[in-house]
Amino acid sequence: MTFKITQATPPDYPSIASLIQTVWNQLEQKAWFAADNSDYTVRMLENGQGLAFKATEQETGVLAGIFMIVFPGLSQENLGRDIDLPETELSGVVHMDSAAVLPEYRGYGLQRRLMQAAEGEARRRGYRYLMCTIHPDNNYSKNNVLEQGYHIAATKEKYGGFIRNILI
Repeated sequence: MTFKITQATPPDYPSIASLIQTVWNQLEQKAWFAADNSDYTVRMLENGQGLAFKATEQETGVLAGIFMIVFPGLSQENLGRDIDLPETELSGVVHMDSAAVLPEYRGYGLQRRLMQAAEGEARRRGYRYLMCTIHPDNNYSKNNVLEQGYHIAATKEKYGGFIRNILI
């Protein structure tokens, strides 16, 4: 299969939210993925607080996977606070927020390719600190991100009591 990676546009937002929910519903280890509800996802994208990238299977046009980034600004949710970045550096943080690939399209490197597209856009916009959280037992995602040059900066409770590695 061949996939096209593009930045999502407003008409894509409902299908992105739906794909995230579909992937979460199919997970055996639901604690590994802190899926936001569909309304929040669409609102965040519409308000410009985040961007999404999509992988579309070229022959069928089917949405196979997505990757979202969030611009936390100086909010309390900024992951830079978890690793004691100075207040003056927090505006340079972007969250590599959510990756979701439908099961039938796994094994094609889509998470990596989508993340690389998101990183490129974040750097183009001047973000210096690319950060994410991953459940410590989610070896697939953790190894994928570590292989892209991230390192674990802390391990803390996030998202209402879930343990997460914080990577930068």
